[in-house]
Amino acid sequence: MENAVRDWRGRSYLPGPVPADRTRMFWLAWGAMAAISPLQYGYAALLAKEATGLTLLAVWIACQAAGALPALHLVRRGRLGVRASLAAGAALSFAGLAAAALPQSAPGAFIGYALLGGLGAGLVYGVCGEVVSSWYPERPAARVGLITGAFGYGAVPLLVWAGLAPAATSTAFLVAAVVALAVIGTAARHLRLPPALWWPEDVDPRSHALNAARLRTTPEAARQFGPAQALRTRTLPALALILTCAGAVSVFDVIVVAGTGSWGALAVLVALNGASRSVAMRCSELFGRRRVLAAVLTTLAVGQVLLATALAATPAGGPLLWLGAVAAGLGGGAFYPLLASLVREFFGVERAGEIHAVVYSAKALAGAGAAALALLALDTPVTALAVAAALAALPALAIPRLRIPGLPATIPL
Repeated sequence: MENAVRDWRGRSYLPGPVPADRTRMFWLAWGAMAAISPLQYGYAALLAKEATGLTLLAVWIACQAAGALPALHLVRRGRLGVRASLAAGAALSFAGLAAAALPQSAPGAFIGYALLGGLGAGLVYGVCGEVVSSWYPERPAARVGLITGAFGYGAVPLLVWAGLAPAATSTAFLVAAVVALAVIGTAARHLRLPPALWWPEDVDPRSHALNAARLRTTPEAARQFGPAQALRTRTLPALALILTCAGAVSVFDVIVVAGTGSWGALAVLVALNGASRSVAMRCSELFGRRRVLAAVLTTLAVGQVLLATALAATPAGGPLLWLGAVAAGLGGGAFYPLLASLVREFFGVERAGEIHAVVYSAKALAGAGAAALALLALDTPVTALAVAAALAALPALAIPRLRIPGLPATIPL
């Protein structure tokens, strides 16, 4: 590493020119993430209305969460290329969306949607996040927050279509399958990883590492952790537990609001689920990750209370349903990029993608929790929402106690 530069912590950088197509790569990753959104939020809203559909959704979420970790492991070690990963993700996502158009009792629905579609979405989600964070090392959290936002609101066109023409839901999923194949396939042709340790030459890495204003709100890890080392800390299980609780509530809210028949409130919920992610990341750069994450989960809990109050008054919800959808949407997606950025803050950037994939795999439990809440809501929706409020509120109370691993316990939080 002849041209390597080291900062005050000893981290190495290789400054180099910014490629002309870096922005295009970002938008292709954004489009790929939007293309897989109907697999989760579209299915949850339109087809997860009984035990069979809820089971398929839970299995899909488990496969999507589990698919990201091995994909990142192979990509980071050069055993699997970005192009091959995304090409496989395009084919599997196409199969999943096409299978969503089948009757839920058909064997192809389980194999195609739950298994293949889940693995395909996991490939796309994990690889796109890794590519974008690698090409924007000076602000990885903000950029990844933008593309994960697309994973949230990318299903809105499908929901609007299905709301206007309910009989054409199967056709809508087939069209979404073709779009996903084209968009993710195009991304596969152009996305690539930068050289190891690459850093944009127009940003001085040593000055960036010493930026006092940034370090006050987003401090850096005490050292660079590997996945095995991170697993031995108390912090990583705590982050996984937060994702499990909040993730279950987030998916459950989509199912509950869809059950009211208010497609406008549902579209608002899903759109805010995605759009709030980039806003939360910007706020976290000003006020700190942990404070904003606590506020996001508190907002999510308030949304459950508003939704419960609305459904207790009338099954259709009324104005309170819209307020609940807004609060649940603002809190129901923003925690994902915040947790990803806390992984970098707690464990360092060198293996952040793999460590975050370990945390993200807890989403498999979140899918099972969402299905359980939805089954409870079939008979007693208000009780289910009360449980959901507790699941969102309890992690919010614990967040202020999160500590950067490796620092002496005598250093104040």
